[in-house]
Amino acid sequence: MELFEQIRKARERDGLSVRGLARRFKTHRRTVREALASPVPPPRKPSPPRVAPVLEPWKPTIDGWLAADRNVPKKQRHTSRRIWQRLVEEHGADVGESTVRRYVGEARRREPMALREVTVPQHHPLGDEGEVDFGSVSFYLNGLLTEGWMFVMRLSASGKGFHRVYPNQAQQSFLDGHVRAFEHFGGVPSGRIRYDNLKPAVVRVLKGRDRQESERFVALRSHYGFDSFFCIPGADGAHEKGGVEGEVGRFRRRNLVPLPHVSSMQELNELVAAGDLRDDRRRIFGRPLTVAEHFELEAPALRALPAQPFDPTLTLRPRVDTKSRVCVRQCFYSVPVRFAGGRIDVRLGAERVEALERKAVVADHARAAAKGAEVLVLDHYLEVFRIKPGAFPGATALARARACGAFTADHDALWDLARSKLGDAAGTRALIEVLLLHRSVPRDSLLAGVRAAVAVGSVDAEVIAIEARKLAERAVAPVVPIGALSRYDRPKPTLDGYDTLLEASP
Repeated sequence: MELFEQIRKARERDGLSVRGLARRFKTHRRTVREALASPVPPPRKPSPPRVAPVLEPWKPTIDGWLAADRNVPKKQRHTSRRIWQRLVEEHGADVGESTVRRYVGEARRREPMALREVTVPQHHPLGDEGEVDFGSVSFYLNGLLTEGWMFVMRLSASGKGFHRVYPNQAQQSFLDGHVRAFEHFGGVPSGRIRYDNLKPAVVRVLKGRDRQESERFVALRSHYGFDSFFCIPGADGAHEKGGVEGEVGRFRRRNLVPLPHVSSMQELNELVAAGDLRDDRRRIFGRPLTVAEHFELEAPALRALPAQPFDPTLTLRPRVDTKSRVCVRQCFYSVPVRFAGGRIDVRLGAERVEALERKAVVADHARAAAKGAEVLVLDHYLEVFRIKPGAFPGATALARARACGAFTADHDALWDLARSKLGDAAGTRALIEVLLLHRSVPRDSLLAGVRAAVAVGSVDAEVIAIEARKLAERAVAPVVPIGALSRYDRPKPTLDGYDTLLEASP
């Protein structure tokens, strides 16, 4: 285009001949004539297709294989290499792989797209629809590479999303994600929410779009008053909730790279919540408003939240084994030893597992993710250690308490002192008596009492308790100065006032 412009200007300005213009611009005279005839270069002529005579006898065979592939799963269709291999191995064809590859590419480009594969743009009214998905995320939890599952709910109109990471894809996580998402949005989509055929929601996929849904999911749907829409199983139905389909990957790349290092799931979800706030400031391609600005228009169209949130927890009544543990979803959690051998009520949530005695919580654990995991609390076994002090040093609960910082160096110092003065068994029992004080005395005050007792060489639990309670009382009611004197700093009493009265009497 620029060459044509220069040729035309040189002809008008300098009056050069066709030969002179060709010599100046080092091009063919034919090109000069084309430039003088039109300011726009003529379209390039397509190159003739390559002829591969050696492949001609095999083209019908290749076409037949490609036609048969339309009725088989995509993951097991012929590749160009496999077609070439079959031609050589089964038919003895003497053709090159590149020749076969080139023809297969041309044949596939000639195939018309089926009408069912054409997607139709959709309009989403404000507050009408939402989409839900689960996706995996990786992070470092206390230095260990861990895989979790991110629940995502996205409003179709504004694109506002809610994300939360759970240790698993259990039904409680699925239900808890809905409850938290609706609270995050301040309302519920008035129409329907689109889903994959997730196990927490669907018990069985029936013919067409019919599904046998789980009872808990039906209860959730009834509580909040929305409708559910289940997509076609597999990749063929991914476009039916296209707004959320790539949302996990986008959020992961934008907010969780590099991999975060956290000490708890709560800390990780605080990072995720901060990512949601950043996402509110972004603009979705083709929209003039930010996500937050668009959501301001959508929020009034959402259905109001019910007066009480849905309870996503599940109540169970497992048996407590001889190790004072309950088995919940193939994970073990400790309870106080007084419940060993009986049954106890357990409330299973997405992130917590609580053991109850007449509605009072007697054990509260973070929910474990790995099958066979043990979550043990040292305090639950203290009564047994009174009877079996020899089991204390090798107890798994003690190792877990050391790892999480519940059993400190101050406890170790007291234990060493007690064993040196009283012997192993009696010294361990003395330590157990001090550990039992943690149930009634504030932790910081008790540890300060332990340090004070060790400093004077005492291992008596009563002495430690008295010292700890003194420190606790001072922390609750600190000394308040009155003038130059403190509350308990008073001068010694005198009788000077009484002497004055005696002198004044008759």
